[in-house]
Amino acid sequence: MSDRPPPQRDAIPLLTSSLFIFCFGFRTFDVVVIGAGIIGVTTARQLLQNHGDLKFAILEKEQEIASHQSGHNSGVIHSGIYYTPGSLKAKLCVRGAALLYEFCERKSIPHRRCGKLIVAVDQQEIPRLRALYERGLRNQVPGLAMIGPKQIKEKEPYCRGLMAVDSPNTGIVIYKYVAKSCLDEFWDYGGCLITDFEVAGIEMTRESPMGSEGMQYPVMIRSTKGEDVYCKYVVTCAGLFSDRLSQISGCSPEPRIVPFRGDYLMLKPEKRYLVKGNIYPVPDPRFPFLGVHFTPRFDGNVWLGPNAVLAFKREGYKLCDFSARDVADAVAYRGPSGVRAQALDRDGNLVDDFVFDSGTGTIASRILHVRNAPSPAATSSLAIAEMIADEAAKRFGL
Repeated sequence: MSDRPPPQRDAIPLLTSSLFIFCFGFRTFDVVVIGAGIIGVTTARQLLQNHGDLKFAILEKEQEIASHQSGHNSGVIHSGIYYTPGSLKAKLCVRGAALLYEFCERKSIPHRRCGKLIVAVDQQEIPRLRALYERGLRNQVPGLAMIGPKQIKEKEPYCRGLMAVDSPNTGIVIYKYVAKSCLDEFWDYGGCLITDFEVAGIEMTRESPMGSEGMQYPVMIRSTKGEDVYCKYVVTCAGLFSDRLSQISGCSPEPRIVPFRGDYLMLKPEKRYLVKGNIYPVPDPRFPFLGVHFTPRFDGNVWLGPNAVLAFKREGYKLCDFSARDVADAVAYRGPSGVRAQALDRDGNLVDDFVFDSGTGTIASRILHVRNAPSPAATSSLAIAEMIADEAAKRFGL
């Protein structure tokens, strides 16, 4: 456990695309990862660790990394109790949490194993709670225990319930610090980050970029500003824009991303003493989310939420944020009421597993789209990165 303040480290060098090309005089790479959220950064780091003899770059449309989902989540390190035993989500979450705790310790990233109680408040919830406990045991979640009212009160003095699952391996972290520490390692290994590079096109090129030899770098990635980067292979980890980025390279528009915003309330400062760790309800099987819960934060706040409302912009973190295109796409692929940000198929069904796509044509052998990395992607990010890196190596013959 570490409650130390964030370590003082030098500012991470973030290069604009034009500055990068001007200073270094080249724009060719073996592998380019598009997207500098936590999945993109951990994937690039893992690829470079596995293939240190290759040149890697990350392209990011914003001025800094982890600007969106990775920097706007609850900060919970999930234990893996909720997911179907044997499923990829369950395995990746349990392994991802272990890797994340080890990484945080090694890099002195502030984190806390504050634990979680999943509390049944009426008799009807107890069978579901027991089933959840059995599922967690099958998933090999560390330290799980069923506890009664007395133990609930010992752990959370102001919480009342008939029975609870105690998950001591649940924790909290600031995922933006995790992403930046991964970028530090990627940078130290020789990787390059190019910010302010919003991708407008991905295509095979018929001409060699200036200064390259032959057609060693046949894939051209063009920005909205008309700047080009050339590479041999591309991995996209575009999060909220994964469907649109896939489409511009010739892939299917499905699954679509429909954005749902989760709003939180904050306990008043004088009431923060009421909550020590994470407190969750027993999930209702009618809804595909975990329910409204209490989450402690590193700044001392305690969040209560989230709800789930249709966002009118894919990166719409404020109530008034609006994009006509995003709304049109969302309405066309609207899913069940109350669902969080989620990939949906043509019929509006939830896509609850990982989706890889390469499309068709000559570019298909040189591109890997991560179309859906479902929750708990942040907790699982280091394990997901291992999986994506293995998939890329297999498809590209790295």
